[in-house]
Amino acid sequence: MTVDLHCHSTASDGGLSPAALVARAYSNGVTQLALTDHDQLAGLVEARMAANALGMRFINGVEISVTWQNLTVHIVGLNIALDHVPLVDGLKKMADGRRERALEMAAQLAEVGIEGAYEGALAHANGREDLISRTHFARFLVAQRKSHHVRAVFNDYLVAGKPGFVEHRWTSLQEAVAWIDGAGGVAVLAHPGRYPYTEEGQESSLFDDFISVGGRAVEVVTGSHSKKQYALYAETARRYGLLASAGSDFHALNESRVDIGQVPALPAGLTPVWSVWA
Repeated sequence: MTVDLHCHSTASDGGLSPAALVARAYSNGVTQLALTDHDQLAGLVEARMAANALGMRFINGVEISVTWQNLTVHIVGLNIALDHVPLVDGLKKMADGRRERALEMAAQLAEVGIEGAYEGALAHANGREDLISRTHFARFLVAQRKSHHVRAVFNDYLVAGKPGFVEHRWTSLQEAVAWIDGAGGVAVLAHPGRYPYTEEGQESSLFDDFISVGGRAVEVVTGSHSKKQYALYAETARRYGLLASAGSDFHALNESRVDIGQVPALPAGLTPVWSVWA
């Protein structure tokens, strides 16, 4: 069984439509797939229909942005119901704040001579103000030849201390996990090795807080982790008694570190998150 439980479509900041994403996953040998768009459920029905037609097992997912100790962290919700009102309403409220943030980002870029950033980013978001994100701005900046690659954009723009960075208050860790739990899903701490922890012991505090509010799993194998981190977070999962998840965090061709379905198997001795619904 080849599992990929973290990827993105054009319903948030991915480059492929939900159906095209499923087709690529299938061609890469994926047998169980979760679509986990950022703060969005809009692509799940299309993705499920495509997966069903191909005989793939499909898991409803979402990746929720959280503000925790002045860091933005991501919580993936897997195997969620799509009609849980607190989840649906909470995500809508988050989407409503994206336009204001994007306008501030564009204003900062204009101050350093980059005009039309809002309109450019919006075009990359298919005209959806409720989806617009840093990735859409990054694609605009690449198109404007301000950088050679989407990942390289974040060396010079859109991060703290650089033009285009606007701090945003997302939902709380407790609220995100409660939405997922209420929707019958499993809350997964996404790519813990990626966050810019600012003080000693902060990562341990994140795990402690995540577990205290009902978090149940951690991404061990992900496109955002190195091989060394696979082993590190496998041990973390064992130590905390967490379920283990795996996903490419695929966004788009020629942008993502790992193609969809191309993450290695989980290290031995872990309980996979998909055992909950197997």
